[in-house]
Amino acid sequence: MAGNETQFVFAPLGGVGEIGMNLSIYGIGTEHRRRWMIVDCGVSFASEEHLPGVDLIFPDIRYLVEERRNLTGIVLTHAHEDHFGALFDLWPQLRVPVYATPFTASLIEAKKASEPGAPDIDLKVVPLGGRFDLGPFNVELVSMSHSIPESNALIIRTSLGTVLHTGDWKLDQTPGVGLPTDQDKLRRLGEEGVLAVVGDSTNAVRDGRSPSEADVARTLAELIAAAPARVAVTTFASNVARLRAVAEGAKAAGREVVIVGRAMERVAQVARETGYLDGIGEFRGPDVYGYLPPDKVVALCTGSQGEPRAALARIATDDHPDITLGAGDQVIFSSRTIPGNEKAVSSVINGLIDQGVHVITDRTHLVHVSGHPRIGEVEELLGWLKPKILIPAHGEALHLSEHAAIGRRLGIPDVVTCRNGEMVQLAPGRPGVIDKIPHGRTYKDGVVMVDAESRTIAERRRLSFVGMITVALALTEKGALAADPEIELIGIPERGKDGQPLADIALDAVHDTFESLPRQRRRDPDSVAEAVRRGVRGAVAQQWGKKPICYVHVLAV
Repeated sequence: MAGNETQFVFAPLGGVGEIGMNLSIYGIGTEHRRRWMIVDCGVSFASEEHLPGVDLIFPDIRYLVEERRNLTGIVLTHAHEDHFGALFDLWPQLRVPVYATPFTASLIEAKKASEPGAPDIDLKVVPLGGRFDLGPFNVELVSMSHSIPESNALIIRTSLGTVLHTGDWKLDQTPGVGLPTDQDKLRRLGEEGVLAVVGDSTNAVRDGRSPSEADVARTLAELIAAAPARVAVTTFASNVARLRAVAEGAKAAGREVVIVGRAMERVAQVARETGYLDGIGEFRGPDVYGYLPPDKVVALCTGSQGEPRAALARIATDDHPDITLGAGDQVIFSSRTIPGNEKAVSSVINGLIDQGVHVITDRTHLVHVSGHPRIGEVEELLGWLKPKILIPAHGEALHLSEHAAIGRRLGIPDVVTCRNGEMVQLAPGRPGVIDKIPHGRTYKDGVVMVDAESRTIAERRRLSFVGMITVALALTEKGALAADPEIELIGIPERGKDGQPLADIALDAVHDTFESLPRQRRRDPDSVAEAVRRGVRGAVAQQWGKKPICYVHVLAV
């Protein structure tokens, strides 16, 4: 490939081969001089089991930092955390304009107001269906139905062809709030000619079509109307259509809605400001919950994923200051459990059941639908667009593979599968992976950004399995102990298999090891430290069956 040939390329830095952490880039130019456009800037949520203490996971953007002078901007498809949640932490390294529709922009501003120290982002508000230029890219928004208002596909027009980046979408003509998928614009785009589709693969493993939000709204209204006592509904805080459906069902049943949880309060406020809750009465605060009769209240709660600090988890442990539930009350999980959260959600459900609460999930009632397209919808979209290239995105390996199979079955000329960090040439010539760029993960640990390859998290995980022993020794110039050793055991059982205190075993090991050293080595702090470390670990391992981490501090006096 000639180095001075202008190319149109695509590369994901997150979200391809995994769920979450979506960030992709499109480039135009020669091999050594390209202009870049960023699509989305998402986050993934850490599992405490595998990443203890880590709060969030971000894509590694070192490549974009190196290319910063060639960046034209960031375009956000919608306001789900896996598409915009990394913005506050990563934007300061890039400092380029961010383009978003009114609801997404308002949610960014509301989030900024609640996070001290959030950066002052250069935010450009684009109207629904708007069109604008970013360097060599002409971008047009296409309204798409999804589980949040104002989800957009991006038509990216360039001198080398047009790409549709679908974002998150489904075909739902009754989405509850906002605009349905703009099928007319998509059909016209197909007639105009589409080089490539980079598409949502999340539900490419499921036959048929996703049910509508209107179906869920009917079920929720029926359940609320039939409930004999209190009703609590938990859903994703950002699902404004679901909030509206619950509010309408509550009104029909003569109940008031109490919002419980800051994330949901923030979304509800933004939805009112942008017109998506027009006609819905004001929600009440948690402080009035206890004063309302049981058959006159519906609580909308955060915590559908079992988050330990969210409202529903606290209610399930009877630890919430304002909200209580008991026998005869009903909780509706109007959500799906994200893979990895099963244990946390089960714990919340079990806690509620132990209090006598009746729990309803999508296993028995149509109380949730996905915001992503099933096979029938994917086939219909690709039929309208007739792309030359299909690149499955937004999914794990199975989802990508099944999406690719759909494309091949429909006769799309080139189906290209890739993974994070792989650069795909879209034009000119035959499409395919042509290069790899630096990529990976960065962890947010408290307020600090930690490289995923650093020792920090690996050491913390090891600590969680084997604990730690610290030993402090003071040595004289002649190589004698100046005082009794000090020992501390952290995360280690009190007694070994024979019933003897492990602290005593460790102390004996320190004395025995020190006494066994030749006099010359006793004067060498490094030799003493290493010998004692080995001796203590071995002695404790014999009585425990595990080798703890052991740190020995030797002070020469």
